[in-house]
Amino acid sequence: MSERPLRIGTRASALATTQSGHVADAVRARLGREVELVEITTDGDRSQAAGTSLVGSATGVFVGALREALHDGRVDIAVHSLKDLPTAPAPGLVVAAIPPREDPRDVVVARDGLTLGELPVGSRVGTGSPRRVSQLHALGLGLELVPVRGNVDTRIAKVRDGELDAVVLARAGLARLGRAEEATEVLDPLQVLPAPGQGALAIECRADDDLATALAVLDDPATRAAVEAERAVLATLEGGCSAPIGALAEVVEGEDGDELWVRAIALSRDGALSVRMSASGAPADAAGVGIRLAGEMLADGAGQLETEE
Repeated sequence: MSERPLRIGTRASALATTQSGHVADAVRARLGREVELVEITTDGDRSQAAGTSLVGSATGVFVGALREALHDGRVDIAVHSLKDLPTAPAPGLVVAAIPPREDPRDVVVARDGLTLGELPVGSRVGTGSPRRVSQLHALGLGLELVPVRGNVDTRIAKVRDGELDAVVLARAGLARLGRAEEATEVLDPLQVLPAPGQGALAIECRADDDLATALAVLDDPATRAAVEAERAVLATLEGGCSAPIGALAEVVEGEDGDELWVRAIALSRDGALSVRMSASGAPADAAGVGIRLAGEMLADGAGQLETEE
């Protein structure tokens, strides 16, 4: 008797189903199993469809709904944007694989093909991320930063319609949708560090499922080391998903083998004050490198930045 298809839980948005589709293709190719996508509609999706703004809780709603579907057996696998996952482990679940990462950098989609530096003072730039707001303020370009929510189409449409002069997005999302060419500038991490885990996917399943072992073939060790370090920084700084914290790690070839390099920044809300540091270590000690780096940042005052206005 043939095995039943594996059920992959996904949000219903174009980006989520595209990301889950990539995982489905990998499962078919590497595990030889047939799969089907199961769309999980969340309160967050319904609120966004109705035009309701979700303040800070959206990603938690999305992650929670997918995890509930895993727990109750409606799906076998959940695919998350890793930057949306809480840093604390989920009881009974395991991130079985983290596939190779897309480009983690942020991009600008601006009117008339402009870059941030070319936008006139007072230009309206949309982003829903406190991390981006703080770092854009820190650039001192005199931009008016406007809260914006919704999917990629919704945000870019605000530029096309003239409501905004530009929006800042994750390049990974545009790339996965085949729309990377719409970016008018890719932001250098020296200017704007991405969110911890940005550009990476998490493939989650039940911890007691044999599937967890099978899915390990989809794991990319370098990506896992990088995001473990970034998430350790975030967890140690106790930033949560909405805090103005950026981090980026990569595994590079060193004289004595692979090395892990991590850069991180914590900022006041207005970007006027910041603590920026970097560290390196062994990829096998990824979490330790991130924890030590965050500890040094706290010792240098990162814990006090949150209260600065």
